[in-house]
Amino acid sequence: MTYSLIVVPFVLITAIVVLLTARRAAFGRRMTASVIAAGILVVLTAVFDNIMIAAGLFTYPETLISGVRIGLAPIEDFAYPVCAAFLVPAVFTLLGPSRSHREEVAS
Repeated sequence: MTYSLIVVPFVLITAIVVLLTARRAAFGRRMTASVIAAGILVVLTAVFDNIMIAAGLFTYPETLISGVRIGLAPIEDFAYPVCAAFLVPAVFTLLGPSRSHREEVAS
C-alpha cells in the first residue's frame, strides 16, 4: 500500500465531518481559521520533516511515495497536518452545544 492510499481515508473523513458543520454558526470564520492554521502547519511540517529526513531519522521507500516532494519530504506527509487543521475544529463544533441549545440556555 502506498502512502497516497493511506491518506485517502483521513481526507475523506475530514471532508465529511467538515461538511456536517456547514450549517453551524461561524462556518466561514472557522474555515478561515483552518486555512491559516493549515498554512502554518504546512510550513512547520516542511521545516521539521526536512530536518528529520536529512538527519537520517527516517526515510521513505521511493516505490511507496508519489515522487512529488517539498524538499526531502513527500507531499503525502502534508495531508495529515492539513486534515488536522480542518478536522479538529469541525469535531469540536459537532461535539459542542448546538445553536438552539445555546439559545435556550441564554434565555
